[in-house]
Amino acid sequence: MRLLYIDASAVSIIIPAIAGVVVGIGSWLFLHFRRAKSKVSKKLGIDENAGKEVEEDIVINDEAQTETTENAVTEDTKKD
Repeated sequence: MRLLYIDASAVSIIIPAIAGVVVGIGSWLFLHFRRAKSKVSKKLGIDENAGKEVEEDIVINDEAQTETTENAVTEDTKKD
């Protein structure tokens, strides 16, 4: 039986290649699982967001912010 010599530089290339394959397969499985879950949920009429709370969007206007800042400054000067 002959033993094969594996150079250290070859190992340093093989390990990231194996890790890349594992990550790629994992990503592919995750993506297809999500797609299948979405299709099944649509067919069964299941809503993913049914029990979730939705917060209102915060809108900041420059005019309102300027007025608030001016009011805060005048209140601070009144205290002195």
